[in-house]
Amino acid sequence: MSQINVDAIRSANGTGDAISLTAASNTCTANITNNLSNRNLIINGAMTVAQTRGSSTTGTGIKILDRWNCYASSGSWAWTSTQDTDSPDGFSNSFKIDVTTAHTPAAAEYFSLQQRIEACDLQHLLNGSAGAKKLTLSFWVKSPKTGNHAVALYKPDNTARVQTKTYSVSAANTWEKKTITYDGDTAGGGITNDNGTGLQIDFHLAVGSDYTSTDSTSWINYADAGWAYGHAVNITDNTANNFYLTGVQLETGDFGSDYCHENYGQTFRKCCRYFYAFRPAGSFWRDGYSDGNIYIPGYVWFPVQMRTNPTDVMIGTMTHGNNESGGDALAEAPYTKQDYAYSYVRGNSSGRTYSYWNTYVDGVGFTFSAEL
Repeated sequence: MSQINVDAIRSANGTGDAISLTAASNTCTANITNNLSNRNLIINGAMTVAQTRGSSTTGTGIKILDRWNCYASSGSWAWTSTQDTDSPDGFSNSFKIDVTTAHTPAAAEYFSLQQRIEACDLQHLLNGSAGAKKLTLSFWVKSPKTGNHAVALYKPDNTARVQTKTYSVSAANTWEKKTITYDGDTAGGGITNDNGTGLQIDFHLAVGSDYTSTDSTSWINYADAGWAYGHAVNITDNTANNFYLTGVQLETGDFGSDYCHENYGQTFRKCCRYFYAFRPAGSFWRDGYSDGNIYIPGYVWFPVQMRTNPTDVMIGTMTHGNNESGGDALAEAPYTKQDYAYSYVRGNSSGRTYSYWNTYVDGVGFTFSAEL
């Protein structure tokens, strides 16, 4: 019987794939099961995590679902972004963009749905070297437009680079699965091993002519003219238009495997490295009694270490407890570290002081952001 080179099968079909072999006479069949976890470079690709952020329909960098941004070049665009239950079989949620003001982009305008990937999670791609690995993007999309939609990979480190590919929607307002493979980038100086942006993926929805004239189907030094090369639709031309996306997976290799589902807790903890909405049961930073001007700290510990010291945003109004001597209690804005946030409360006169902050509004007290 002939010998079977398992390593060769692995190499041909994606390093690390699980393989089972069956034999009949001198014939063998390889079953590639693609069951390795953590192969998806995208976080929250199934659109299941949506921590409270408030809402907005215009502007640049609007975040509604964790790790995903709606980017628009100007205030001329207007839309509503939501987590939706309209989804293909096997998924429970999608990212929905509902166009609320019809708009045709000028030459220098753009509108895209974006995720940025942290550089320290991308070192295995060998970007910028002779061994740079290919990447395959797969996703489910429901678009109001048939025709070519562009998806760009942008690398900002060292020499900025971009490669843009397109997918074609065959039937409007119908869930379709798409798969796109990007070459490994052997030039550009690579991706720095730090906590900044290593890669940025842009699902273009509407773009002006300034972004579509330079061929970027192979990696090129970044130029605006190549960022959305091949994009041919405008999903914002009618207020009846809705765009949906889910099941987004980016993995090494030149083929797309089944979506790597993970439990909600795993996805939530990954998202918390970049954003955490603190939901107290009621009043918090309740720090008990102290004498006079003695400061007593209160802490909020994050579920995971955040990417950087986060920026905090208080939701609602702050109230203080009463000083038993008749003065008001005082509280300082929180100080943030990568692992926790803390604040101090004290009385402003001698005597025993009962002090706390209370910003409990709709289940959220503070948000902490360390987004890319």
